[in-house]
Parts: sequence; C-alpha cells; structure tokens
Amino acid sequence: MRFAPTVVLISRWILSLLAILACRVGVADEQRAAPPATGTGPASVRLNVDQGGREPDPIVSVAFSQPEPILPGTPVPDDELPPASALRLEDLEQMALEGNPTLIQASMAVRAAQGGYLQAGLYANPSIGYAGGDMGLEGTSGQQGAVIGQEIITSGKLRLGRAVAGHEIAQARHALEAQRQRVLNDVRAGYYQVLMAQKMTEVHQQLVRISRGISEVTDKALAEQEVSKADALQVRIEAQKANLGLEQVKDHHRAVWQQLATLLGRPEMPLTPLDGVVDEDLPVIDREEIIARLLTESPELAQARAGVQTARCEVALQRAERIPNIEFETWIKHDATVRDTLVDVAIGMPLPLFNRNQGNIVKAQAQLAAARREVFRVELSLQNQASGAYGQYVNARRQADTYRRSILPNAEESLRLTRLGFRGGQFGYLTLLTAQRTYFNNSLEYLANLQELWDLTVQLEGMMLTGGLENPE
Repeated sequence: MRFAPTVVLISRWILSLLAILACRVGVADEQRAAPPATGTGPASVRLNVDQGGREPDPIVSVAFSQPEPILPGTPVPDDELPPASALRLEDLEQMALEGNPTLIQASMAVRAAQGGYLQAGLYANPSIGYAGGDMGLEGTSGQQGAVIGQEIITSGKLRLGRAVAGHEIAQARHALEAQRQRVLNDVRAGYYQVLMAQKMTEVHQQLVRISRGISEVTDKALAEQEVSKADALQVRIEAQKANLGLEQVKDHHRAVWQQLATLLGRPEMPLTPLDGVVDEDLPVIDREEIIARLLTESPELAQARAGVQTARCEVALQRAERIPNIEFETWIKHDATVRDTLVDVAIGMPLPLFNRNQGNIVKAQAQLAAARREVFRVELSLQNQASGAYGQYVNARRQADTYRRSILPNAEESLRLTRLGFRGGQFGYLTLLTAQRTYFNNSLEYLANLQELWDLTVQLEGMMLTGGLENPE
C-alpha cells in the first residue's frame, strides 16, 4: 500500500486551512493596529504591523521559535545530521543476511542436495547370511556355511545418478542466490519506505507546531474579543486535525519499521532512526542493459536452465534402468558327511520382458520438455516484468528530474520574488500565500515521487525478485 500520496493530500489540505487562518489573524491585527503580541507557549509568535501603512504580510510577519521544515534539496546543518546510532542501509543488509530464516532454509536445501549427490554414488552393500542343509544325514550336521551376495549395477547407473544429483545441487544453489536477492531487495525497499516515513514525520511535526502557535494566538485574541468564538473553535479543530495527521504518519512509520524489522529476523527491534539521503545520486537505468543482465545473471533463469540439465540426465538414467542389474551369490559350506568344503555360485538377472521401465522413460521425457519450456517462460516473465517496471521508472525519473531541475527551483524563485514584491507593495497577501503553498506542496509531491522511483529502482536492479519472507521452496 502506497502511503505517500495520501500524506501529500492531507498536508495540502492542512496547509491551505492554516494559511486561511493566518490571514484572518493578520487582518484582525491590522484592524486593531495594536503593538506586537508575544506568546509564551511552545511556539512563540509575534505579529508585526507594517509601519509604512502597507498591508501586513500574514505569513512572513509570523515568526516561530522553531526552525522551518527541512525540504528536499535544502542543505542540512551539521547539528541536524542523524545521530551516530542511526542505521545505514549496509547495516540493515548485514542484519538480514544473518537473521532472515529463509536464507537458512535455502542453504539447508543446498546441503540436502549435496547429501543426495553423495548417496547417489554409493555402491550397493553386499549381503551375508547363514546356509545349512542335509542336517541329520547319516547322523551328521550336514552342510554348514555362509552365503555372500552382491548386486552388480550395470549401464553406468551410478554415474548417471550422480549427474542428476549434481545438477540438483546447482539448482539449489541458484535458489539460494535468488532468495538472498529477494531478502536484500525487500530490505532495500523497506529502508526507503522507513526513511521516507521518517522525513514525512519531521514535516508533519513542523505542521503541528505551526498550528499550535496559531491556536495560541487565536485564543489570546479571543480573550481580548478581537476574533469571534467561531474562528477560535475552527482554529482549535484544525490544530486537532493536524495532530491526527501527525499520529497517522507516526503509525505508518511504526508499521513500515515493523515490517522491516521482521525481514531482519528481529521483530522485537525498537524503532531506530535511519541514516540516508533520498534525493541524491538518483539512479540512471538503461532498459537494454537491464534486459541483458536479467537474461544472463538472473538466478531464477539459472535455476531453470539447471533444471533442464537435471531432466536430461534423468532421461538418460531412466533409459539405463531398462538394463537389469546382475545378482551374484556364492555359498561356502563344509559337508560333514564327506568331510570336505563345497562352494556354490549363482548368477542371475531379471528378464526385461514386461517391465522395460517404459513409464518412467516417458515421464522423464515429458519432464525434460516441460523444463525446456520453463526456461522460455522465465525469460518471457522477466522481460514482461522488467518492461512494465521500466515504463513506470522512466515516468518517475522524468518527474524527479523535472521537479529537481525546474519545478522546485522555479517555485522557490517565485516565492522569493513574491516576497520581495509583497514588501514593495506590488503583490497582495493572497499571491504570497499561493506562492508559499505551491512551493511546499511541490516539495511533498517530490518526496512521493522519490518513493516510487526508489521502489522501481530496487525492483529493476534486483532482477525483479521479491518475497524475502516467503518459503524458499
């Protein structure tokens, strides 16, 4: 579920209402032409009256003790950088590689395949037993001895069995690499989701402080009968809504963090700040390079190709099974009647008259045909997924570049010029409010766009693999 667009809409609505309320406070101040009022609450506010007789700036004239929101592209002072305890993406990846249970499962599947390879090459055990006969003949113990048997495996069945098991090991190793990539992809996507939620929480905390400051000013103005009770109640309602919006963002922050923590295999891990910048070094991806990389490096495709080799060796093995194995037995006995040692030998094999392993051969051939088509299916599926994701990536990258190179700089310059024009009496306060809302709203839209861009980048660079907690089998 994508949360950023909802946050942008809520933020736009709150900002518009706060701007209108600020206008009302500025107009009331102009009408009474009173000295500046100073608040003493958490957000200290003063309303300045323009001494030149011009209309006061309802937004610029409101000074808050708290710093302004840090918007994308704004340099971050050293004292506001993440603390040393903040986690980096590399830290999260290492935690996931150590704690995600699916990687242990996938590695045990490799171990199991190696055990199958060992077992497939072992020769059949000989048999040994007791043999007796003619006991009591002429009052003697008759013939007493031992029987030894051995199955002789023919047609290179052991070699073919090991060939099958060897390709199964390759399949398991490719499956392990695919699962490793799935885990890393999910961790990277979760990292950007948590980092974005962290930054959106900071922005909404600023909104709450602004609304709280306006509410305090309005309450003081109501006490002096300078605004109506209806206006004061409306301000309180909007302040409460701003608090609800902040709580909603915090809930989302905790939710995406919990999802990330489960991927790490540490669901009890407390919410921890992340270190990172989402609007620097934006990725540049080429479609042809991505497709070529998928067709050459995808572990899913490698696993499917190893499956073809497994099926081919299985066909050869089942054909070899048509030739029966040879059973060899020998009896070594002492005959008490003649007081001599006797040796009997028997060699035999089944006659392949009815069962020539026809059914298993047909089955193996069908599995080989299916395995070959599986390679083609995986190739098409990867290209299909990559094409769809790449189309979305191109659009998201275009939007990010446009915001960064044109929209945000133009909005910032427009706001600067509008402020200068307002101080010079060229523009009214509505024009100034529009410029301010335009800049802030475009900044929020840019954050939402970056979230989509990084999600798509993780998919494309991670060979379209997801499901870091799904059963690797």
